[in-house]
Amino acid sequence: MEPCLWTRRRWLTQTLASGLAVTTLPLHAWDRPARRSFHVCLSPSIVEGEPQLLEVVRDAGASVVWLAGFFYGHRPFSDELLQRARSRVERAGLEAHLVNVPLGHPGDSLGSTDGGFPLTPPRHWQIARKPDGSSFAGTSLHEPASQENAAALRQFRKLSFRRCFLDDDFRLARGPGEIGGCFCDDHRQRFLRAAGLPAGSWSELLDDVQARRLTPLLRSWLDYQCDALTASFRLQRRAFGGALGVMVMYLGAEKAGIRLADYRRVPFRVGELMFDDRSFRPVKGKTDELFSVLFHRRFVSPDKAYSETTAYPANALSAANMAAKLVISTIADVRHTMFMSGLTPFPREHWAVLGPAMRAQARLHDELAGHKPRGPLKHFWGEAQRYVGDDRPFSLWLAMGVPFEVVASLPNQGCVFLSDFDAREMAARGPRTRANLFCRPSAQARPAGAVAVGETLSELFALKRSLGRSLGAVPHVVEDEPAVCAWYPTARRVLVWNLCEHPRTLTVTLQNRQQSVGLGPLEATTVKIGPGGL
Repeated sequence: MEPCLWTRRRWLTQTLASGLAVTTLPLHAWDRPARRSFHVCLSPSIVEGEPQLLEVVRDAGASVVWLAGFFYGHRPFSDELLQRARSRVERAGLEAHLVNVPLGHPGDSLGSTDGGFPLTPPRHWQIARKPDGSSFAGTSLHEPASQENAAALRQFRKLSFRRCFLDDDFRLARGPGEIGGCFCDDHRQRFLRAAGLPAGSWSELLDDVQARRLTPLLRSWLDYQCDALTASFRLQRRAFGGALGVMVMYLGAEKAGIRLADYRRVPFRVGELMFDDRSFRPVKGKTDELFSVLFHRRFVSPDKAYSETTAYPANALSAANMAAKLVISTIADVRHTMFMSGLTPFPREHWAVLGPAMRAQARLHDELAGHKPRGPLKHFWGEAQRYVGDDRPFSLWLAMGVPFEVVASLPNQGCVFLSDFDAREMAARGPRTRANLFCRPSAQARPAGAVAVGETLSELFALKRSLGRSLGAVPHVVEDEPAVCAWYPTARRVLVWNLCEHPRTLTVTLQNRQQSVGLGPLEATTVKIGPGGL
């Protein structure tokens, strides 16, 4: 018998074929569709000083205003101002709820035009320490932070507020990619005592943090941080008595003290990052943002999922790019869009662009709500990335125009694109999967059999072309143009998102049938599968 020669094309063809059983999925929705809603965050002083803005956002399609309340130990807005602002919001026909900033962001991330606005916690809140001993304010947890947050929420409850979000400074890392926790003497002693570890373990922990090694010691440290943050959240929720939600930063997870499973049943704002045109304009900026949102949607149901549609500074993200961000929520079935821009509202003229875009996305979302994207390419963000990774996802493959699906664990079929720290971890313990693995050349270690593919459009389109006819069984974009192709077989729909800033005519094909789709800059539309469509 002649040996079976696994050429690159045959290998990939087999991979695609093994991942296509989804074509026979029964028609059903995963849960009942709900209409997309739109929200905006405003400071009470803006509502008081620019009441006509409420009419603008209402006429554009927003239904809820979230008012800024407590700021990391400060109450810059009096009870009387909050009540007046709520009354104005409600008279405009909108709901009014609260957003608190519980621990404080490192630096000025609020964009206040008031030079007297407090940017750091009060003096009686302890300063945090990084592993190298240097200090920083915000995103750390010391007494009496939890108690003062709880006291503020009790007071807001007395004012008849029943819904509140904690802003994404409710984390124990300064930013994405940082292994968090406060490394001060007090936290060092508390951790070692709680874990029953000798004093010498501290230097080992610092070495693990520096090297980003997922050791049992580092895992224990991060579990300790997650326990503390979850306990703080539960204390605040009990004090408030209403619906308390969390805003999670871009790719936020355990290394930032956020045990995502602890927040499954509460309102959950998924993490985004591209807050200005410079970061969102590249195709990679869009796929990174989509990647983070898809990851967080693993942990929250659509009806409790809120977006982080943020501009910072307030005028740094164009109306066109802000409108394009709405597509990400449609793809991931995030039912509630929350516009934010710190304490300064974004330019009022944005709403003339956003209103039509909001209505267009609501219509598309109605077609897809309750259905999940499926496909042979697998979105995977594993434990190593969550605990010790640098939060640089391998995401550009989402622009290949080939369907994908989100997986919570390493699958046994399909094409899996591993980010660098998942690749390193898998190389150390063995892949234990029949799926075909792809890594970037930047990965320090790769699992046996994994193929290195550069995160460039040219290399990824070459990979797509190598699949040849094996893609015929799934709807996909023919052209080598950056586009997201999300396939919802239970809805008999394909969503195509043009990632270019100029018009494109793309061809969607399935089993030798083709349909041309004309798309404007950054526009998305759906194609019907079945009678009357592909």
